[in-house]
Amino acid sequence: MAAARPTREQLYISETPDEVKNAKGLHLITMSTPNGQAVQIMLEELHDAYGTEHTTTLISIMTNEQKKEWFLRLDPNGRIPVLIDNTQDPPFPVHETSAEMFYLLKFADKEDRFGFKDELERNQAIQWTFFWHGSGAPYQGQVNHFNKFAPEKIEYAINRFKNETLRVYGVLEILLSGKYTGEPRDYLAGFGKGKYSIADMKTWPWVKAWDFSGFTKEDMQPFPHLMKWINRIGERDAVKRAIGEKYQMEK
Repeated sequence: MAAARPTREQLYISETPDEVKNAKGLHLITMSTPNGQAVQIMLEELHDAYGTEHTTTLISIMTNEQKKEWFLRLDPNGRIPVLIDNTQDPPFPVHETSAEMFYLLKFADKEDRFGFKDELERNQAIQWTFFWHGSGAPYQGQVNHFNKFAPEKIEYAINRFKNETLRVYGVLEILLSGKYTGEPRDYLAGFGKGKYSIADMKTWPWVKAWDFSGFTKEDMQPFPHLMKWINRIGERDAVKRAIGEKYQMEK
């Protein structure tokens, strides 16, 4: 006998915002940080590709809303974004950005517009998604913390994480430049020049914010193919919407 999943009554309590507990279909609880933007981009791309609809609840992590019980019942880790699939009964919450994106790939991208049918290319998408999930995002996140938000400037920490982030940028540059294959690429995963996929969506919101993190144009000069990749993805309509006013909280 299969184990019971959490019930709706266990997932939602009186403090849960009405727009969350009454949502239909896909619902995203987010703030437009790089991690939030990754899933926002995928949902907007799915809308353009299939007409997939979703609703959104915007919260401010600065107020620790994500540490309240109503949120922790959906994600015990207390981090945005959280995706809730209300087409499942009971509703099915998904936390961790990359897991949410692979969930959407499985259940909402039936034609693999943003994934791959070939198993080797599919594995490439997994590799590069988790390369950023496990290396790039933590390093650049620490750059942001120590450079912008830490109560005191610790030069060792700032320099360590800046150098690690630049090293990771260099890995992406090797891939995109075709340094060892002789063929430059347009996207991170897929054979040949690659195909726009969840690997790009996961990585782009962080890398495009290099200036916010404190890197200079001189710092970015060694990465010309990476800079072209940033611009290439930024031109997509779904991407522009996903980082635009729709996901900004009213002041």
